Amino acid sequence: MSTDNSSPPPFVPQLLRSDQLEQYQQEGVLRLGRTLTDAGLDRVRMECMAAWNSAKADFDPAKTWLQNSLLPNVHHVAPLVRQYYFHGPLVDVAQQLIGTNIKGVTSQLTFKLRGNTMAFGWHQDNSYGELDPYNSLTTLTALDDTDESNGCLWIVPGSHLRGQIAPGLSVAAKNASVNVELNVDDQQAIPMPLQAGEAVVFHCWMLHKSEGNFSLDRDRRILFLRYADADAVEVYNEGRPRLGRLLRGATRFPEVAQFEQDL
Repeated sequence: MSTDNSSPPPFVPQLLRSDQLEQYQQEGVLRLGRTLTDAGLDRVRMECMAAWNSAKADFDPAKTWLQNSLLPNVHHVAPLVRQYYFHGPLVDVAQQLIGTNIKGVTSQLTFKLRGNTMAFGWHQDNSYGELDPYNSLTTLTALDDTDESNGCLWIVPGSHLRGQIAPGLSVAAKNASVNVELNVDDQQAIPMPLQAGEAVVFHCWMLHKSEGNFSLDRDRRILFLRYADADAVEVYNEGRPRLGRLLRGATRFPEVAQFEQDL
């Protein structure tokens, strides 16, 4: 990140209050407000679109949700996204919610561009990457205003208290792009609309979904970042350590301590 003092700051610092920490424990979710300034949002959006356009074609209803809506490892090609992921305000939030030792374990774009009416059904993120200890968290940073018409997040507050409902996918199942959809009473769910530049964070056991983008003229672009305890292991992969850059504290795994330290 540039140290030029004449440049507007890209990020908005976050320090959780005691009532927010209590809310997270009870509900499993926090809406953080702005984590990107206007200048930061413009730059992150520009980088994300450049990465998306270089790797993705137009929406194709014959393709899968993953083919149409997901681009992994965006931090490899987007410098400010990488700074946001490795050093931004969400790392401070993760440290307050998880503990002293933190690694970043996922960065991806989850886009529903106009015309993409595919839904992603009820699930827990830990079903797609079961990590132990079970305190990893997902953050979604909105690059557009998101609401019910263009496919915002839906959650069931407090559902993380039920624990892991479905076992995590095996490596083979993950490679085959198997979906894990759970039966959930929609009457318990609430939408989580966001303004562009805002973020929401939720527990790895949170039940959540998103509907399709039925807006005729608006995109729904989300930056998805996941954080975990630095010693978290992949239950579905014989308990091997989940690789991810060590961001805070220490780890007992040398392969984690060395991972992506050159980025």
